[in-house]
Amino acid sequence: MANYTPMIEQYLQIKREHHDSILFFRLGDFYEMFFEDAQLASRELEIVLTARDGGAEKIPMCGIPYHAVNNYLPRLIAKGHKVAICEQVEDPKQAAGIVKREVTRIITPGTLLEEFMLDEEQNNYLAAIDVKGDLIGFAYIDISTGDFRITEMMGREARHELDSELRRVSPAECLISARATNNSLWNEDMSEQDILPTLYPEADMNWDDSLSILYNHFGFDAREQFGLQQYSIGIQAAAMIIHFLDSTQKSRLLHIDRLTGYHSSNYLELDAFTRRNLELTAGIRSGRKEGSLLDILDHCRTSMGKRNLRRWLEQPLMNINDINLRLDGVEELLRQIKLRETCREYLDQIYDLERLSAKIGSGLVNARDLLALKKSLAVLPELKESLAGCQSAILLDIAHLDPLTALVELVDAAIDEDAGLSVKEGGIIKTGYNPEIDELRNLSTQGANYLIELENREKLRSGIKNLKVGYNRVFGYYLEVSKANINLVPPDYIRKQTLVNSERYITDELKNYEHKILGAREKLFALEYQIFLEIRQRLEAFIPSIQASAQAVADLDVLVSLAQLAYLHDYVRPQLSLDGKLDIKAGRHPVVEQTLTDSRFVPNDIHLDMQENRFAIITGPNMGGKSTYMRQAALINILAQMGSFVPANEAQVSIVDRIFTRVGAADDLSAGQSTFMVEMVELANIIKFATPQSLIILDEIGRGTSTYDGLSIAQAVSEYIHDKIKARTLFATHYHELTALDESRSGLTNLSVSVMETGESVTFLKKVLPGKADKSYGIHVAQLAGLPRVVTDRAYEVLASLENEAFKPGRPLIEQISLFNEPPSEILEELDRLDVDSLSPREALSILYKWKEKRSI
Repeated sequence: MANYTPMIEQYLQIKREHHDSILFFRLGDFYEMFFEDAQLASRELEIVLTARDGGAEKIPMCGIPYHAVNNYLPRLIAKGHKVAICEQVEDPKQAAGIVKREVTRIITPGTLLEEFMLDEEQNNYLAAIDVKGDLIGFAYIDISTGDFRITEMMGREARHELDSELRRVSPAECLISARATNNSLWNEDMSEQDILPTLYPEADMNWDDSLSILYNHFGFDAREQFGLQQYSIGIQAAAMIIHFLDSTQKSRLLHIDRLTGYHSSNYLELDAFTRRNLELTAGIRSGRKEGSLLDILDHCRTSMGKRNLRRWLEQPLMNINDINLRLDGVEELLRQIKLRETCREYLDQIYDLERLSAKIGSGLVNARDLLALKKSLAVLPELKESLAGCQSAILLDIAHLDPLTALVELVDAAIDEDAGLSVKEGGIIKTGYNPEIDELRNLSTQGANYLIELENREKLRSGIKNLKVGYNRVFGYYLEVSKANINLVPPDYIRKQTLVNSERYITDELKNYEHKILGAREKLFALEYQIFLEIRQRLEAFIPSIQASAQAVADLDVLVSLAQLAYLHDYVRPQLSLDGKLDIKAGRHPVVEQTLTDSRFVPNDIHLDMQENRFAIITGPNMGGKSTYMRQAALINILAQMGSFVPANEAQVSIVDRIFTRVGAADDLSAGQSTFMVEMVELANIIKFATPQSLIILDEIGRGTSTYDGLSIAQAVSEYIHDKIKARTLFATHYHELTALDESRSGLTNLSVSVMETGESVTFLKKVLPGKADKSYGIHVAQLAGLPRVVTDRAYEVLASLENEAFKPGRPLIEQISLFNEPPSEILEELDRLDVDSLSPREALSILYKWKEKRSI
């Protein structure tokens, strides 16, 4: 074993305790990395890899300045690495031997608190999964806001529900217990969703361990206090999170002061396929917010509101009363234009209260954060007053928010308006707050004035007009003289440093005053820091009130945003029911209508019910608007259930429990799945989990295989959904043969997209009307796409030939091709006549040889 220097031995000991993290090892003004960490970090950060003497050998090394860590840390975290910050925890001047160092925090993708690593519009979640028998526990937390939730799943849908929740929450990191790993609850494709899987480092904790961990954090029985008595394995998943945070953050996170249970049945369930296909929060092609429904809805003025809007969209409600409470608020803000504009003006002045409270709770808050907090809270009394006269219950509830006047007064009295980012370099406590700070500050100010006076006096005494008083950390204060004036230097000057163009000197008077000035400054900085810590500790008591006010502001911001949306785009309030009817007059697709620039969106009526109009087959041309029509039906339902007005002239919307979509075609090459396989997986998911209260959107199923296979599957699926599931369904297809199903199914109806033909010209009118289409106009679309005329002309010839041969009158809709449709055979006829039981083995062999000779002729 190599004999390393004491410092490297110290590094190796700490590294052994944090083997799964890149260790940022503080050495003076740098964070250094050694051995494999250095090689990895130099490659990921594109910094120079060098070497240093480690004792018996040279060892790989790279480093970054400690003041530039914010530039490098996000790049490592974004690539899924964990970083352990190892600081010097004693003054090097007082250290006997090697300076003591400790890991003060481990930063992982799911434990981010710093603004420069967070997206202000999205939560950054850490999740945990545990399992016991057929019961799955799922918990997640955003430590930058304190949002902490748990749920449990059981039964045949548990794994599907877990998959949906993981994709909805989209945690940056997920803790997985050994039990969950053994049960294969983690799918490898989750890692492809930028979720970092972290195997829980401890052995599976038992029930008592979990209760103890939560009690130690909250200071009371969390199950009793938060009404979570019905949870078991979910409690253990929550305890996994708290234990992980204790081991990585090395401090109590005081803003994590509540735990909320929920059940997916309280929300409209949208599986991963549906979220993607409907482009709720991200465009399919871009993967970004632009072009999504969220992008259209977002008129929020605060970061809290933007995150809250995303939650409302991803978890539409099921309870009509709760939805109507939101709609009441939106309606009042829509009608009260002055109130809406006033709220928008106030909201513009409010910073991210959720994350500011988290910085207080985690001990990371600085003076500028407190100034932002003060400025934000100072708006609340006026906002509160503007809402006092509202009629809707939700706005009146928001009007009861706590303006936290005492907190504002404390920060206003204590924190200097020009405070910097650092809390250890002075200038953060306001003059007049602490007499001792004022006295030390005056002494420092006088010292600065004294140095100016000294410089002027020395210029006169020496005759050196460009003489300057300067300071650096190595030599302290000095007198700098240019080389041209060295002959004028007084004899009592003591030379301290020679530069290219000048010399630096000290005097006894200067050094004596330096001790006095620097001593006062050090005392001032230390005292200001101490007072700041005391203020921060006092602010900890306000955390629950800050969080409550933050939630009220976030809710108001979303309501104002939805009212602004309705005002700008002429949305109407949906009438909610439980009767199974979706009745839309002049409905519009909320995203498409905003992206059209050269044409006007054509609105369409939509009518579905639980009787004669339960299943609609939609036929018509490519590019005719079938997909848009179906998607807008789903989006209007989602908007209504999240509490938003909808793009239509009138809308009656019945609550649905789930929305399923089978839309588009995309190979999943990474999983080895073809277009057809992806389609079948999504169809199987729908068949398995849809209920009569669901809404199903099917777009062109069966295209990825042969015509007969595709048509067979399309008809079988249609019949099953209509006959067995009885869910409201919109099915767009080019299999025109399926339109005949309305003759045998009472709940099935036909719709078609209208087309106007004028000679060789075809115009898609985008209007969906009752009836059947007999053409798809695919070749016309090919012409529009630029396919050569010679190709499309030939296509028309082939089409005419096929149409003459296919589907003769009286022919069955789907005809099974026989595998044995051959002329009568002598051998088969003789076989029918044989009495097998009376044959001897020799006779049987003789007959077989005879048949073989006949077959070979």
